[in-house]
Amino acid sequence: MKLLSRRRRARRLEKELGRGLWRQAHDRFVRGLDRYHQILEGVDDDAAHNELVRLGDELAEALPSLRACCVAAQRRWPAEEMRIPGGAARLHSELSRAANHLATTAEAAAMVRLGSAEIAAVRRRADRVLECVEQARALADEG
Repeated sequence: MKLLSRRRRARRLEKELGRGLWRQAHDRFVRGLDRYHQILEGVDDDAAHNELVRLGDELAEALPSLRACCVAAQRRWPAEEMRIPGGAARLHSELSRAANHLATTAEAAAMVRLGSAEIAAVRRRADRVLECVEQARALADEG
């Protein structure tokens, strides 16, 4: 049964996001979230763990907005390949930046886990992710 629900979800994603550019932008963000949450499993300090979980929840709450941006972009600039349509360059850039900043947020969380960084570093990077998602949302709403 789990296999069928996974296939249904994959078909729905393909229908909404296509198989190209916008699907990749969405999937990169999802992988970044997964990686961030995997890192949390190894945090021993309860206070740090709780704060990192809270930040992770904030990042996860941005996923529906990012997905809506990708769905809107797929409707406006259907993409089954990786070429960026001319009018979509700024939107794609913000989506890409959000995923990149999410990767650096996961790296900062890993450094906290190792005792080599402070939670403030993770917070700064998470704020950049959220800013990029908000900027992408504003660009998607313009169209």
